[in-house]
Amino acid sequence: MYNPFNIISSFRLSFLPPLMIYLAAGVSGLTNIVGLFFVKEYLDLSAAFLAGLGFWAGLPWVLKMPLGHIVDLIWKFKSILVFFGALIMAISSLIMYFLIAHKEEMISVLNAETWFIISTLLAPIGFVLQDVVADALTVEAIPKTDEKGNEIDFKTLKSLNVVMQLLGRVSIISGTLIVSFINLIMFSDSSEMSDNEKIVTYGKIYLYSLIVPIISIMGVFFSYVSSKSRLNKLIKNGLAFEKAFNLIYPVLKTTKPNKSIITGSIIFVIFTLSIGISKIPFSQEIVFIGSFLIIVYLLKTLSNQLDVVSKRMLIGTAIIIFVFRAMPGVGQGASWFEIDVLKFDQEFLSLLGLIASMLTIVGIFVLRPLMENASMSKLIIILSIAGSIFLLPSLAMFYGIHEITSKITNGIVDARFIAIFNTALESPLGQVSMIPILAWIAQSAPSHLKATFFAVLASFTNLALSASNLGTKYLNQIFVVTREVKSKTGEITTQADYSDLGILLLTVLLLTLTLPILATILIRKLKLIAY
Repeated sequence: MYNPFNIISSFRLSFLPPLMIYLAAGVSGLTNIVGLFFVKEYLDLSAAFLAGLGFWAGLPWVLKMPLGHIVDLIWKFKSILVFFGALIMAISSLIMYFLIAHKEEMISVLNAETWFIISTLLAPIGFVLQDVVADALTVEAIPKTDEKGNEIDFKTLKSLNVVMQLLGRVSIISGTLIVSFINLIMFSDSSEMSDNEKIVTYGKIYLYSLIVPIISIMGVFFSYVSSKSRLNKLIKNGLAFEKAFNLIYPVLKTTKPNKSIITGSIIFVIFTLSIGISKIPFSQEIVFIGSFLIIVYLLKTLSNQLDVVSKRMLIGTAIIIFVFRAMPGVGQGASWFEIDVLKFDQEFLSLLGLIASMLTIVGIFVLRPLMENASMSKLIIILSIAGSIFLLPSLAMFYGIHEITSKITNGIVDARFIAIFNTALESPLGQVSMIPILAWIAQSAPSHLKATFFAVLASFTNLALSASNLGTKYLNQIFVVTREVKSKTGEITTQADYSDLGILLLTVLLLTLTLPILATILIRKLKLIAY
């Protein structure tokens, strides 16, 4: 009988270093709810502007490919990158803490919106530095020999790679689970908090978020402990020290600088910064198109390292994943509607986050057979249909379905009940599409180019998130959603207007349903292969 949780027996101590960094990435969401309410209550930033800011915040992730190549070149010094990323993350959290706890002193230097933007842009830089190292560590974490020094067969290696990537996703989600518990405790009586008490709580949470860089640094320590432990086991089982040492610390093939990647990266950085600083019209669009062309060129260059079948599989999978992840979202307007109209407070949103994290972990294990056996095309079709279906409750609540169901069920099936039920169903789907491709990359990547190969597809698919943010911005400019904004004197400067939210939700639903499915049809027409 199939047991979806039997992968725990496949766990290895060598998995811990990357898992700690992934755990830190999950815990980084500790400030999400605080950030949402802080922006809504204290900063005069529109939904369209926040979507645009999300575009710029996503750009460091597009740099994963050139950063991956740099990591391969200086692999011996990977720990330094982890420490540097931790430092940047700490600075980002401290900026927000001082902005909340010591606002007058901070705004005497720069206005609150500018500090918020700086903090928002710094955080992903720190995370991407660590993430590049963590991805490469997942390749290194898979032992190629058993405890007696015998080579592990291909089937077992494949199983270990799937387990490694699955546990990587579980670590990230476990981090969000911890975050949800903390938020639930911190905002347990949010409806009764005064404005000053909320400010104090917001500041504390940003201070607590300093645990994130500490957790990631622990991964460096576990890497050292894991290697020493494996070395001692091999020696204990009768291997000579020199042979055991070479198995644990193999002399890797020298990684030579790839001129195409280096040149493309330099062009990318100069191009992005010059366009961004120039403030010319459509700067985000220009950066996206330029980035897309450069990343595609680098992707083509690195795909030459693969055989014909693997190359076709890489291209086909990249196209499908790109379209799927590029689908626009609803934006902040939906969250504002939930807070203002449906009366979802900090405590309830924390509860939703807790439920989502718990059920995502369970769902990943339960859906493991689907991830192992279904092609990427089939997965994307299933996820697109499911994703559009799960937008229906939000659309229905906009038109007041929760008021009808509440009356019929004597108050049981209200807005919060519908939100919890919807969250329970959709929680695991976001992670399902990534685990199979991550496992394939890990198993296919040459040892001397592990970080580069991992970053290839990640850069391309993360560029899709930038496309998603652009699409979200366009939709929010067409269907304008505003929340009530008051001046310091209490005067209303912007009226709340959610009248366009319904058509916005419907548009996102239709795009989510149709475009990814059309992409899978295109792949078949082009006779490409999806993993």
